[in-house]
Amino acid sequence: MTQPPHQNQSESVPAQLGLWDAVSIIVGIVVGVSIFRVPAMIFSNVEGPWQGMGVWAIGGLLSLVGALCYAELATTYPRSGGDYVYLTRAYGPLVGFLFGWAQLVAILTGSIGAMAYTFSDYAVTLFESDASLGVWLAVAAVLVLTLINLLGVVAGKTTQNLLTAAKVTGLVVIVAAGFLWGGSASLHASQPMEGPGLGLAMVFVLYAFGGWNDAAFVAAEVRNRQQNIPRALILGTSGITLIYLLTNAAYLFGLGFEGVRASAAPAADLLKNLIGEWGSTGMSLLVMISALGAINGLIFTGSRIYASLGNDYGLFAWLGRWHPRLGTPIWSLCTQSAVSVLLIAAVGTQFGRNAIDNVLIRIGLGSLPWQNYHGGFNTLVAATAPVFWFFFLLTGLSLFVLRVKDRHVRRPFSVPLFPIVPVVFCLTCTYMLFSSVMYARSLTLLGFVPVLLGLPLYVISRKNPSVGADQPV
Repeated sequence: MTQPPHQNQSESVPAQLGLWDAVSIIVGIVVGVSIFRVPAMIFSNVEGPWQGMGVWAIGGLLSLVGALCYAELATTYPRSGGDYVYLTRAYGPLVGFLFGWAQLVAILTGSIGAMAYTFSDYAVTLFESDASLGVWLAVAAVLVLTLINLLGVVAGKTTQNLLTAAKVTGLVVIVAAGFLWGGSASLHASQPMEGPGLGLAMVFVLYAFGGWNDAAFVAAEVRNRQQNIPRALILGTSGITLIYLLTNAAYLFGLGFEGVRASAAPAADLLKNLIGEWGSTGMSLLVMISALGAINGLIFTGSRIYASLGNDYGLFAWLGRWHPRLGTPIWSLCTQSAVSVLLIAAVGTQFGRNAIDNVLIRIGLGSLPWQNYHGGFNTLVAATAPVFWFFFLLTGLSLFVLRVKDRHVRRPFSVPLFPIVPVVFCLTCTYMLFSSVMYARSLTLLGFVPVLLGLPLYVISRKNPSVGADQPV
């Protein structure tokens, strides 16, 4: 059996992440703000509480299916960059390049911006600030956390571990409050289902589970990676599923089925019922901490993709330069921060929205329906979700391609029940791609147009694997 391609490349990235560091990254990214925002939308699209809990359980199972697929890919090709490596190997450099470019101009930076807006929205409400400050608070969150990650891997992972621990502690309090002091509310449905049904409920649930795959981006930095990467992916997705099920059960037990349906912020309402306004204040702080944890995890993992891109393409060689003492890809971190700030300003200010509309009108695509998407969070999520699910589907399909193309490569971990498990994963991605396009409609342009602009950059960029990661700043 032979070693996989890229395994012997000269990468001087030290392995400083343990098993629980990787699990913390997964939990920190995934358990962001969805668990505080989407339960009402999910339970409004089911007929009863048990059906709703079943939808959450199915979302966890499908995430575990995806984690098993990524465990094989990440252990077979344990280079920093995750999907970038798999897509390049499976389909050629163009697809891999476009994936890395898409992460920089839409997917990851868009997710960072969306989480930053969640942080700023709650901060504005908590401190009763002027709403116009929201954009600048979002920018500040990105800049501060980027600075922390520039100080080194230890600073980045320590911040992630602390934020994740605080987040999980807060969720434990919510679960305890629901089960210990709830129980008087009815679990029966008194109103008919309000939404389109189970299909939309699954869209929101799978969105809530999104991000567990980002651990693959830092595969080269995980100690004992052949054992710890599969363990981290499986433990992370299983732990998130347990957290989500317990939290939703606490919501139902404390507020009742109709209470959860009617609540835009079930955790805040649950705590407010117990301890008054202090509960609402505490909930706002918890959401802010959760958003910061997600931002930090995305900043940490995302910068590794661009470093891999810079390692392979001379035009972007500067992105692949790691600081020799701090052990961080500082130019990738800075560039990611700059693009994230640009996206925040583009969708969060009238000047930015007008500029985007002017460009689209000039190329004959027309202006975007900004009024249909309320706030920066919804706009960035809607615009980037189709791009995310498109490349996610390609990664799932790459498992089949690489099983044939690299049939003699040793696989430290193999997907069980092949090909059933990856087929289920690919069908899930296909469904989510279709659903996200139907939701975003013309706003899909905001995600795909910047990605397509990467095509001329690919043409003029000459592949140069000798330039990049090992060069000092």
